[in-house]
Amino acid sequence: MAWLPPAMFGFTLLILIMGYPVAFSLGGSALLFGLGGYFLGQFDAAFLGALPERIFGIMSNQTLVAVPLFIFMGVMLERSKISEDLLETLGLLFGRTRGGIGISICVVGALLAASTGIVGATVVTMGLISLPVMLRYKYRPSFACGIIAASGTLGQIIPPSIILVLLGDVIGSAHQQAQLAIGNFAPSAVSVGDLFLGALVPGLVLVLMYMIWAFVAAQLVPDLAPAVPQVELDVLVKGELRLKVIQVLIPPILLIIGVLGSILAGIATPTEAASVGSVGAILMAYKKGQLTGENLRAVLKAVAEINGMVFVILLGSSLFSLVFRGFAGDEIVGRFLVGLPGGVTGAFLMVMAVMFVLGFFLDFFEITFVVVPIVGPILLTLGLDPIWLGVMIAINLQTSFLTPPFGFALFYLRGVAPKEVTTLEIYRGVVPFIGIQLVLLVILWFFPQLILWLPHHFYS
Repeated sequence: MAWLPPAMFGFTLLILIMGYPVAFSLGGSALLFGLGGYFLGQFDAAFLGALPERIFGIMSNQTLVAVPLFIFMGVMLERSKISEDLLETLGLLFGRTRGGIGISICVVGALLAASTGIVGATVVTMGLISLPVMLRYKYRPSFACGIIAASGTLGQIIPPSIILVLLGDVIGSAHQQAQLAIGNFAPSAVSVGDLFLGALVPGLVLVLMYMIWAFVAAQLVPDLAPAVPQVELDVLVKGELRLKVIQVLIPPILLIIGVLGSILAGIATPTEAASVGSVGAILMAYKKGQLTGENLRAVLKAVAEINGMVFVILLGSSLFSLVFRGFAGDEIVGRFLVGLPGGVTGAFLMVMAVMFVLGFFLDFFEITFVVVPIVGPILLTLGLDPIWLGVMIAINLQTSFLTPPFGFALFYLRGVAPKEVTTLEIYRGVVPFIGIQLVLLVILWFFPQLILWLPHHFYS
């Protein structure tokens, strides 16, 4: 009956592609196959007895408390109109250079990623605000869409990312399982802060690569991204522009320092830093006059919906993983990966390829909660570093979110782009940025210290 685990996984994937709610698809598929396996004598119902303990563990996990707080911070900042001010001001600052608005969008994307960490909201916000401006200044639609989509996904890799919080918790559990499997009964801990440190340098390198591409491409093809006419730049004299840049940049930078700096310095845990960020977001919204009763109700409603979705998926994935392990699915996957040619390299490349394809159809949450707990302990048992593996998975899935025809970022941008911008132009625009991210993955494969140096040396 070795076909049951892959059949269960394939059936669940089919249900998800058909559009059924994720959490109920995971839990329903698990119960259906568990019941069938029980009557066939292939599943021990005692595995389901561990579900209440897992649910209690999820609800009492202090690291996961950071998730609703970071969601609140991101949604509140989105409502505070900070992105509009950043895009407008930095667009004027870099506008005199060909490709300057594109460069400013890369900077704003990085700042919003380090402030909010909500990918969909960032892509939609920048698409609504900056795409009409870029088209008005005769930017090619494909070039403009590519920069917006790529910069909007930086929230997946630049800390403090909600996705890195969840992935850090899962990778930490997988690391402990792997260490116990090889006989180390006092394993070292892998924290969310470690993953933040590991992702920091690759995230900044990725932003720099985006900016270099935007500048070089605009210089090589002048009509790709023209400079803003000097007449419009003269609206603000230099002194006023410098003052406005300072006023716009200081609040988000202080917030980033307060949240990310406190985590990296060991002053606060991710949960405590998330509470600081939430208070900071409230203060910024108040300063901009956006802390109204209507906005606050909308923010709390959005936070409740997103947080409920995340934790219901987590509960459904816990039931799925229990039934999958009851069928010895983890052992089947382990034997398959270990038997691949190339050893650990072949296993790693296979897992990355599968995750890349799954990223077309599934959100990061499903892949993190379902796939990573299955393959993570196996890869870590083969000797891969958990921090390096976590960052590589995050960048890989960020790439799949940009890849046509199913990338989630493309759907977000298509939903807000003007009708004159075709879907084909959006697809064409993201191709160079997909190439940039693949190049970064290759660089990190050959130079893993770009990920590992900071977490291994920071605390020492």
